[in-house]
This record gives sequence, structure tokens and C-alpha cells, in this order.
Amino acid sequence: MIDFGLVANGIAIGLAVAAPIGPVNLIVIRRTLRYGQLNGFLSGAGAATGDAIFAAIAAFGLTAAIELVIRFETALQIVGGLFLLALGLRTWFVKPHFDDTAEENLSGAMAAVFATTFFLTITNPATMLGFIAIFGGVAGLADAGEDYAHAATIVIAVMAGSALWWAGLSGFVSLFRQKMNDRLLGIVNRVSGALIIIFGAVVLVRVACSFLL
Repeated sequence: MIDFGLVANGIAIGLAVAAPIGPVNLIVIRRTLRYGQLNGFLSGAGAATGDAIFAAIAAFGLTAAIELVIRFETALQIVGGLFLLALGLRTWFVKPHFDDTAEENLSGAMAAVFATTFFLTITNPATMLGFIAIFGGVAGLADAGEDYAHAATIVIAVMAGSALWWAGLSGFVSLFRQKMNDRLLGIVNRVSGALIIIFGAVVLVRVACSFLL
């Protein structure tokens, strides 16, 4: 029997994890404006998949995986920070051309952006530690690992919540797509690139400070 309370908790967690403005949100916004709602949503699917993996680790109590992420937390942060810097610089310097009839349907291009958002999510140890904290603090989630059906339900619900956010965000942003042109798209790219560079710099500064303190 489906525990609708558990499903509701999982969806709420997925929404809460996906909603804060960060690099993935910027990528989804930018790609929705340039290529359309479906492309934007699929761009966020990589992040939803990463969230689901972290939720599974927390829900099933995979101690070895948790210890591995914690052990390499600093290395993951460095890799993620450098990746953000490179992504931000690429976004800043690219000169996009807006075509309101264009849709990027190439599977290779979509696989690349899916991999990008997945990588950005999976190299953020704070996301997994956040899931562990949430699962430990919310009644009914702490013992998820004792029941595989219970754990699987919460993982699916978390992924559904994350996907719901990306569907809503891409749908909302697509309402403004008809007003886009090359100049506005260039501004979006510059702003997105600058913010992504800042996110990457903040990650690397935090790592550097952890060594100094």
C-alpha cells in the first residue's frame, strides 16, 4: 500500500533541494530561453538523477558510499569548483544566435548537457550530506533503510519532486521566450556566465579556507 504521507515528504524534499538558485537553475533558464521548454526540462533531468542517487544513498543507508563521498569531499569540491569556472567562462564568451524556430534535438548535445547538470550535482557533497540530515531529522525517513519498499518510495518521490521543479521552471521561463533576440540572449549568457564563475570561485575559496583554518 502506498504511503502518501511518505510520498508527499519525498516530493517536498526534491523540490526543496532543486529550488535554490544555483548553476543548474541558470543552465535550465538559459537553455529554455534559447531552445524551448522541453530542452530546458531535459537539462534539469541530469540534476534530478543526481538528486535521486544521493537520496538512494541516504535512504538505503549505504554506509560505504557515504564514507567514500565524505573521504573525498575536498577533492570533489575542487573538481566541481574548477568545472564551474570553466563552464562559466565558456558561457560568458560564447556568442549565441537566437532562432525562435530552432530546437536542439541532437541526442549527443542533449546527452552532454544532461551529463553537465548531473556532474554538477554529483560533485557537490553538501547535497548528499543534506539528504542524510533531512532523512535523519524527518520522522518516518530515518529508518528507511530497514525497508526496501519504503526506501524505494522515498527515492522515487524525491526524484519526482526535483523533476517537478524543473518542469515548472522551464515552463515558466518559456513564457518569455517569444520576446528573446540575439542581444537579450547575449545578456542572459553574460549574466549566467558571471554568476556561475562566482559560484565556482566561492567553492574554491571555501576549500582554500578549510586548509588555512
